[in-house]
Order: sequence, then C-alpha cells, then structure tokens
Amino acid sequence: MKTFKQISIVFFTILTLSGCNGSGNNKPENYKNKYCNYEGRDDILTGGVKMVTVKTPKGDFKVWTKRIGNNPRIKVLLLHGGPGSTHEYFECFDSYFPAAGIEYYYYDQLESAYSDQPGDTSLWTVDRYVDEVEQVRKAIGADSSDFYLLGHSWGGILAMEYALKYQKNLKGLIISNMMASIPAYIKYANDVLGPELDPEILKEIKELEAKGLFTSDRYLELVSTYYYPEHVLRMPPEQWPEPVNRAFSKSNYNLYLAMQGPSEFGVVGDAKLKNWDVSKKLPEIKVPVLVIGATYDTMDPEYMKWMSEQIPDGRFLLCPKGSHMAMYDDQKTYFKGLIKFIKDVDTEAK
Repeated sequence: MKTFKQISIVFFTILTLSGCNGSGNNKPENYKNKYCNYEGRDDILTGGVKMVTVKTPKGDFKVWTKRIGNNPRIKVLLLHGGPGSTHEYFECFDSYFPAAGIEYYYYDQLESAYSDQPGDTSLWTVDRYVDEVEQVRKAIGADSSDFYLLGHSWGGILAMEYALKYQKNLKGLIISNMMASIPAYIKYANDVLGPELDPEILKEIKELEAKGLFTSDRYLELVSTYYYPEHVLRMPPEQWPEPVNRAFSKSNYNLYLAMQGPSEFGVVGDAKLKNWDVSKKLPEIKVPVLVIGATYDTMDPEYMKWMSEQIPDGRFLLCPKGSHMAMYDDQKTYFKGLIKFIKDVDTEAK
C-alpha cells in the first residue's frame, strides 16, 4: 500500500503534467503561482461556473459559462455550433488546452442547454447573438490584451460577425469549419457533396425535402446514416465520442430548424441563415485570424483557404483527415495548429 507521501507525489505529478503550472515547463515552483491559482476570482466556489446576465429586447436572461485555467494573456471563449447545440462537444479541449497553459471558457448560448430558454423566436437573430457574445466578453473580463474568440460552425458565423463589429476587443480570432457565405455552402453541398452519395439515397433525400418532411424519421435516418459519418464526424456512429452524443442529445432542434434548417446537408426551406454572406467584408477584419478547414468537411476547404487569403493577417490550417468536427477526427492536427496560432499571436503581441 502506498504511503501518503507517495500518493502526494503521484497527485502532484499529475497536476504538473496536465499543465497546471501554466508555463509548459512543469517546474513545481510555478504551479501555485500560475495556471491553477484562482485566488481572488469570483467563481472559485462554483469551480469556474458563472451565470451571466444578458440584456435583450425581451428582458434579461442568464447564460451559462465555465472558466478553466488562469492566464492573464490568453482567454479563449468557445462559441458552439448549431444554432442550439451545447458547449459539451468542446470537452475534448480539456485534453490539450490546460497543458498549453491556455485559459478558456465554455459557454452555452441563450436557448442552449444550461442557459435560459425563453423560446422567443424574435430573439433568434445573428445580431442579437453577437450582442450577447459582447456581454459575455465583458462578464469574463477579457479585452484586446487577452481575448481570443473561437467559433465553430454556427459559432464561426457569430465569430465573424463579432469581429466585424467589435474587433477592437479582440487579440485573435479562430474561424473553425465555417464558410463566410451560406449560399456558397449550399452550392458546395448540392454540387459537390450531394453527388457523392448513392444516387437513390440522394434522390430520396431531395424528395423528402421537396415535400417539407425535414423532421420525418426517414429524412433524419438518411442524413445521419449516409452523410454525417462522411462529412460531420468520420467515425462509425456507434463510436462517436460521449461528449458529442451528449451535446447532440441536448440540442434545441426548434432553434436549429428555424436558423439552419433540418440538417447539416446545406440550408433549405425558409431558414433564417439562408442568405447570410459576409465574404466581401472579410478584408475589414484586421486582427490575426486562423481559419480551420478539413478535407471531408461539410464546408468547402478550398473556400476556407480563400477566406484566410482575404483577411490581412489571415492564416489557414487544413486538417487532412478531418471533417466538420475535425477537433475529433483529426484531433492532433487540429490542436497542434490551433495552439501554435494562439501562442504565435501571444508572442507577436509582446
């Protein structure tokens, strides 16, 4: 049986190897003074969780956030996809960001998971969600000296729109697996990815869409069986990671249907995002930007590379084995490139 001293050594080793020293050099003397020192923070009691009050045209509501780590130069706010998904599929970041000493924030947008869900469709607009992100930024105490915004999928739309309105508050921006134009995304889905499906499967999908049967069991079965394992997450569905399944199970489908449409197979029907396009505004974003794409993504990787070239300080990361959720199916490429970008911007800003 191990002695108390042996157990203490093992425990301390785990903490330092997990990045709790925040410096990456695993020197014990840095542990208390840096990454895991939350002294003076107002969220110690709740383990980093803070309910942030956001003001809307329909009253005040609360959104859920959770801080991990402590780094006065790097604070990354994660914007989940959907709309209507949850922060939970970002939990794989726990395997990489702490060891890199990166402070980061989970956040459920209004109408999602642990945040309030007023069910008021008038609040389901891009502009209002951008304003919500700005209120969350203020609540976590981030500014241009430390604030990085990472938006994945729908979160990428919010990230681009936020940068176009509030880039004075940003230190760096990451657009993960999202194009700057929904019409271009629809075209890619229809002209490139759709024809890769079995013709009979594609025909049935289109017939169901034409009839407006987006929520039918058959439609959802077809896209989840034949499309998602190829372009959303390249693993057999029965092997999808637990955080992904948990996030999908809690998704607000009414919000998703109203904004995006019935599935990741393009945007159809009268979805609110159908005509969204900021491609001509990309040169207005002056902060350092990393655009992350993947070879098998629902989003066109060549288009996302083009996006990075339109931004004055744009950079591009391709995940060659990945799809829309490249943080899982090409994880090492994704996080190596992401962390390098964050550290590079931090160094350049000194």
